[in-house]
Amino acid sequence: MLKHVHDGGLSETEHRFPCRDRQQATIGPNRKMVPVKLLILGAQNTGKTALCVRFITKRFIGEYDHKKEVTYRCSRVVDQEAVDLEILDVACKESSGASLQSSIRWADGFLLLYSITQRLSFLEVPRLKELIDQTKQTLVVPTVLVANKDDLEIGREVTTEEGQRLAKDLRCSFKELSVAEAVLGVEAAVFQLIRLVLDQQRPLPDRRSYMLTVRHALTRKLTRSKTMQW
Repeated sequence: MLKHVHDGGLSETEHRFPCRDRQQATIGPNRKMVPVKLLILGAQNTGKTALCVRFITKRFIGEYDHKKEVTYRCSRVVDQEAVDLEILDVACKESSGASLQSSIRWADGFLLLYSITQRLSFLEVPRLKELIDQTKQTLVVPTVLVANKDDLEIGREVTTEEGQRLAKDLRCSFKELSVAEAVLGVEAAVFQLIRLVLDQQRPLPDRRSYMLTVRHALTRKLTRSKTMQW
């Protein structure tokens, strides 16, 4: 079903999709849904819209005339957590300026997409990540860097190692995949981002406990290292 929505002036259209798989069917009518909002960003012709549609419908459509931002909505169960998912796909002409900053503020997590056959799209990623960090102004922003079109090896312009290094520099997770060939790779990337968002949305005491555990582990490691040096 396609309907027009008014979400603070954010989205022109919204696609709602019916339940299509067993995982969605397990969401009962009385089960509390956790809202998760994702934003997909990248240069033109990297496969952003194709990835969204592939994830939600499992179908691949290669070409789109994408002139307006679109919000896709569906329900999923991730690690026994019922998720009300929204994925915002912005038009390329809106990939800068105040409109994009508004979309970034709206989102909980980010998919940064580039094509391995289009080096310029790879070089665009750091600018987008910097804009996300400046807008969100938080220490950790759930982000997955996605290298698309790995089925087109003959036209490859960006190596897997370059993608991995960039993800490490930008503090992102990394997935290399083909939207055209494998729905499982697409699902893995989106589910990984959802997990990062859900982890960040945990109650503060849980997050503090986790950080204390990490701090104690690091302290023990440093103490053991100094002891060995002496």
